[in-house]
Amino acid sequence: MARARARKPDVVLFDVFETLVRLEPLRERFVEAGRPGHELELFFARTLRDGMAYTLAGEAPPFREVAAAQLAITSGHALGRDQIEHILAGFAMLPLQPDAEPALDLLTEAGIAAYGFTHGSAAILESILDRQGIAHKLVRVLSAEEIRSFKPPAKVYHWACAQAGCAPEATAVVAVHSWDTHGAVRAGLLAGFATRLEGGLPAVVERPHVVAERVDEVVAGLLGL
Repeated sequence: MARARARKPDVVLFDVFETLVRLEPLRERFVEAGRPGHELELFFARTLRDGMAYTLAGEAPPFREVAAAQLAITSGHALGRDQIEHILAGFAMLPLQPDAEPALDLLTEAGIAAYGFTHGSAAILESILDRQGIAHKLVRVLSAEEIRSFKPPAKVYHWACAQAGCAPEATAVVAVHSWDTHGAVRAGLLAGFATRLEGGLPAVVERPHVVAERVDEVVAGLLGL
């Protein structure tokens, strides 16, 4: 699909894990469950990998089911059901990234609708936003679980645009994962990539319309298109 024309978006879709929400506090729950903290990154990468693979095969199970299976596998099946539940319960208690609320405030001031956009449970981000008292700064959290898919197939981005009532070329995805912005650009959306997780833009991905270190800087760049 042709690259979206670079203009200020009417709607912005925010990726959730690591973009709006910090995963780092889950590390303590791994340790509490008797596992080394470094398993967090391996577990999360494998969860995304398998979710995408199930999507390619046809339909993906809910994020929580994929994550639970990967906790068992990553631990060598050393974790019991209660320990797995203890780690998974931590998702709803994760804190926001420092640049998340400033990014949302920029869109509020500009009168542009903001949505959460995840292949995880919508209830996770809703719980976090409620706890922070800023749930009103997002119109809604869109979860691709509704269509039994993980990102980044084009159909997922087009579904999110339809839910937000906005054309792809007027909708932007903001993420710290370059594969996510790659998927958005390939699907005809605008995209903004924050480099603070990956450290830079890989040469193999489609170039986003905006690249900056922080999420709020990315939003400012999108508003300047």
